[in-house]
Amino acid sequence: MRTVKNRFIAQISLAFMVVAMCSFVLAQSTKPAPAKSDVTGHYEGIAKNTAGEDIHVAFDLAEKDGAITGMIHSDHGDFSITGGSHKAAAVALEFDAQGTTGTIQLQQAEDKLTGNWTAGDDGGPVDVKKAAPQAQPPKEKS
Repeated sequence: MRTVKNRFIAQISLAFMVVAMCSFVLAQSTKPAPAKSDVTGHYEGIAKNTAGEDIHVAFDLAEKDGAITGMIHSDHGDFSITGGSHKAAAVALEFDAQGTTGTIQLQQAEDKLTGNWTAGDDGGPVDVKKAAPQAQPPKEKS
């Protein structure tokens, strides 16, 4: 009688451990993915062109529901962002480069965006970091 009772207790204990392990594994696999970080903000850094020239750039980005709008300011002028998206760590921007559509493909890592840009036959790497927005000059009174 004791061996039957001991076997029954061992089987119940084993079943309990299996259920506990399955619950633990299920809990680990159903954790939500970390929320992606919004890219809204002012970024400053350097882009390089095919000639290897350093181009100072600043991105002013606004994100809403994964869509990005804003402006790109550079040593070569200011460019409107005509389309942009943000999915996971990937950020894609399109901009009007004086009649040519330019693209920037970036990866977000904390407060940095790094990747490559192209516009016509030109392009190269770009690396920007989130910075404090530049102060706007005071408006003159009329």
